[in-house]
Amino acid sequence: MHKRTVEIMDTTLRDGEQTSGVSFSSSEKLTLAKLLLEELQVDRIEVASARVSEGEFNAVKSITKWAELEGLLSKVEVLTFVDKGVSLDWMVQSGAKVQNLLTKGSLNHLTHQLKKTPEQHFKDIEEVLSKAKALGITTNVYLEDWSNGMHNSPEYVFQFLDFLTTQPVKRILLPDTLGILTYQETADFLKQIIVKYPDTHFDFHGHNDYDLSVANVMEALKAGCHGLHLTVNGMGERAGNAPLASVIAVINDFVPEVSIRVKESSLYKVSKLVSAFTGFGIPDNKPIVGDNVFTQTAGIHADGDSKKNLYFNDLLPERFGRKRKYALGKTSGKANIQKNLQELGLTLNEEELKKVTERIIELGDKKERVTKDDLPYIISDVLNSGLYKQSVFVKSYVLTHSKGLKPSTTLSIEIDGKSYEENAQGDGQFDAFINALQKVYQKEKRALPKLVDYAVRIPPGSTSDALCETIITWQTKENEFITRGLDSDQTVSAIKATEKMLNLI
Repeated sequence: MHKRTVEIMDTTLRDGEQTSGVSFSSSEKLTLAKLLLEELQVDRIEVASARVSEGEFNAVKSITKWAELEGLLSKVEVLTFVDKGVSLDWMVQSGAKVQNLLTKGSLNHLTHQLKKTPEQHFKDIEEVLSKAKALGITTNVYLEDWSNGMHNSPEYVFQFLDFLTTQPVKRILLPDTLGILTYQETADFLKQIIVKYPDTHFDFHGHNDYDLSVANVMEALKAGCHGLHLTVNGMGERAGNAPLASVIAVINDFVPEVSIRVKESSLYKVSKLVSAFTGFGIPDNKPIVGDNVFTQTAGIHADGDSKKNLYFNDLLPERFGRKRKYALGKTSGKANIQKNLQELGLTLNEEELKKVTERIIELGDKKERVTKDDLPYIISDVLNSGLYKQSVFVKSYVLTHSKGLKPSTTLSIEIDGKSYEENAQGDGQFDAFINALQKVYQKEKRALPKLVDYAVRIPPGSTSDALCETIITWQTKENEFITRGLDSDQTVSAIKATEKMLNLI
């Protein structure tokens, strides 16, 4: 099959920056420009709007200086305006060589915003185009609100295109500015235009207000468009633009007649960096780049993956520099846990695996977040619990800590079938718990070991809701020994370690 090459223009640095609350610094723009062109290998980047600010000017200047040295200056584009050449003067000073001229693509915008006739608008545009040509600046033209123009004033759109196709314009850029197109309309409108002007290069610029941007992009490609405008993580005004990662995956898997140059394996890396620079979080379930999209949660899926990859599709995580993960929680089966154990190089027998699975399900029911890094701690906790026969049960406790008052604990405990209840204060909640426990054991005329060391650790990379392991060293007259407790609450994990100690003495 003969493939046609479609250009990918990334507009994260310009249109994506219109995401509410997002602004790139000059150094961030330069870093991302390098990454987009050299690492991700998009064909073009739109980096700024002319005349916006001194910071924007400096950012463009640094990008164009680098791009010229690397022979990439023709791939750097700037949004400009029909302003009698003021934007062009700004471009000359910034070193930019490609303008994306913003014009009115609907009669509604032209009449009510500019208050001009088509002929007046075309004359103003012609003057800008003539000056740009004289300055050696390449021109692409945006038809702002083109999609509404095709809805409400198609005669004007075609009148405008008749004019533009006689001018020194390299590309015509057709934006669905307000994200109002359905995929059927996208296909119909673009097909009409491309058939009528077969020698003109048309880009499609989709927005995602109805969550249709990727579908619209597919139809734009089928209609024969020559370029696409996308943003990293779908950033952009309102609901954002067509998302780069999703579109690249869709083209590679479902549009075989189209060839693109973008390097799939770098999509995730760029996505994470843009998120870090902007503070604009990536939803966990966002296709291709979300944290959860290559994570199997249900045990049956992990089991199926082990049996001829039954739950795999063409979106293999390795394509995007990622790995498949198997979540641990209340829906985890043994297969999920086995997959994580394999990654850690650990092996358990059937009985041990059953106990670990039960513990993970128990934690999941409490809405605890369990990760692969937690597994060694859970295994240690569960397997050590089987080293003794339990005769002491901490049945219940109330821990209080109020400003200006000493922490206190009310404890209910069962020893050899007999129940006790005590209350005590202490220097902390766990100290109050130990003091209440001392009262119980004094009644029984039994001595408790001395606590000689207390340490807390959490799995690497864990968050504030992670499991923590408390390791307590105890000293009796005969020997020294260690018990461990595991819970998301540090005091509770210490109480669990203490309960193990009570069953060992």
